[in-house]
Amino acid sequence: MARTTYNELLEAGVHFGHLRRKWNPNMAPYIFMERNGIHIIDLNKTIAKVDEAANALKQIARSGKKILFVATKKQAQDTVKNLVQEVNMPFVTERWPGGMLTNFATIRKAVKKMGAIDKMATDGTFDNMAKRERLQVMRERAKLEKQFGSIADLNRLPAAIFVVDICKEHIAVKEAKKLNIPTFAIVDTNANPLDVDFPIPANDDASKSIHIIVKLMVEAIQEGLAERKLDKDKAAEEEEEREQEQAREEKRLKALEEADDEDLSEDELEEKKARLAKKAKMKDDEGKDERGGKPGSRRPAGKRPRK
Repeated sequence: MARTTYNELLEAGVHFGHLRRKWNPNMAPYIFMERNGIHIIDLNKTIAKVDEAANALKQIARSGKKILFVATKKQAQDTVKNLVQEVNMPFVTERWPGGMLTNFATIRKAVKKMGAIDKMATDGTFDNMAKRERLQVMRERAKLEKQFGSIADLNRLPAAIFVVDICKEHIAVKEAKKLNIPTFAIVDTNANPLDVDFPIPANDDASKSIHIIVKLMVEAIQEGLAERKLDKDKAAEEEEEREQEQAREEKRLKALEEADDEDLSEDELEEKKARLAKKAKMKDDEGKDERGGKPGSRRPAGKRPRK
């Protein structure tokens, strides 16, 4: 079943493209028609691409990996920030810091610096600082928070990035391609869909259009996270069942060892003898290891090594 309908996309203005003179020829398969000099996007193609991208993001989220959202244009900043925070994914809505992916180690140093400043505020270092110096440090902290606060939890490179307007965020797309990071993007008629792995043909200028597409992606991520939680719970239950079964088996075997031979059936008696023999062998092997010897390494009696 499709994640959205034709009418929902139509009401959000997802079908409006750019002027004909601004179009990218590679978008031809996703253009339905031209009206008043403006290209109209084929919403049936959009629905198919939305489902494809959403399913891929769902699997990435289910595997426990991070997806970085990039949207620095004004009409997309608040939408992306509010929606992505619901699934606790990193995002960039201010200026894209060049080298954020290709020079990730340096970016992590800036994030760690924020943590160091926070530690200074709690361990009493600020009390020994002059007021002017303290204000300078706090201004630096605010600047770092604005630029890197949303990626503070990103300890390693993201498994994928989702971009709103690949023309504006062309640096982020190039860095992701260089590192072979899968790219998902809203692609308008003025952009090249071949630059990304999962293009979603849609209007990337209207806030309503951006909202409905990003919301669908976030919902897919929520599904993936929910399934991951179910998988963990199921694995924990299976582990608990295995431990309980092992405890029951040990209890049964212990009772079997302590029972009288006359009260046991023929099969139970054979099992008891085999278990006692196994325990005796293990005990004998442990004794040999403590004396420095190895099981089966004893020399034949009466023979001595030559000098």
